[in-house]
Amino acid sequence: MRLDGKVALISGAARGQGACEARMFAAEGASVVFGDILDDLGQQVEAEIRELGYQATYVHLDVTSQDQWEAAVRTAVDRYGKLDILVNNAGICNWGKLEDSSGEEWDRIMEINGKGVFLGTLVAIPEMKKAGGGSIINISSISGLVGQDTVTAAYNASKGAVRLLTKTTAIQYAADGIRANSVHPGSVATPMTAERQSDPEVLRQSEARIPLGRVGQPEDIAYGVIYLASDESSFVTGSELVIDGGYTAT
Repeated sequence: MRLDGKVALISGAARGQGACEARMFAAEGASVVFGDILDDLGQQVEAEIRELGYQATYVHLDVTSQDQWEAAVRTAVDRYGKLDILVNNAGICNWGKLEDSSGEEWDRIMEINGKGVFLGTLVAIPEMKKAGGGSIINISSISGLVGQDTVTAAYNASKGAVRLLTKTTAIQYAADGIRANSVHPGSVATPMTAERQSDPEVLRQSEARIPLGRVGQPEDIAYGVIYLASDESSFVTGSELVIDGGYTAT
């Protein structure tokens, strides 16, 4: 198993892409602590993973709270002995043009998508140092690489911030054996995108822009995250893994 003996903490994992990552990490041998604010769904995912005989613990985690991050990391260390992997997966997205946005919307997206990643990284690094190293995977987006006409400018800006925060982390902590990489998904079928993709015309237009001709599935992203979490990527840090069906290649 590719993550055998490792301990992982994943944010935003009660549903969608994060829940898929939690399930697949556990199946690959990791002991998984995962957090969200959707407690009922998170507890269901925990029960499902445990029923399969794997190690998983759900915790309530608002990624904008340093106290809650510290509690989540303590849970990982107290229950499983260390912390090897952090996946900053939690995030929100809004659609629309810049002039349709507000200052409040900008602050909310930056608080969750930007500050949430910063706080998770801040709190995880000391425990990764104690463990002799680790892997931090930050879920950015193709929206952190290119401008778009469908999402708000705040979302693009927040995901761009994640991209450069990742590179700074990689440079500053390489000597401690801590790697940091960002993942840049394209359009993925998750609860966050379900309402928008339920419109057949929107879905058709989205698929038409993707050279592989389909939107991604959570598993498409999770396989890339597992690679970056595993020792297979031991010489990979400060990089960007784009998983978008070729969208940004056009």
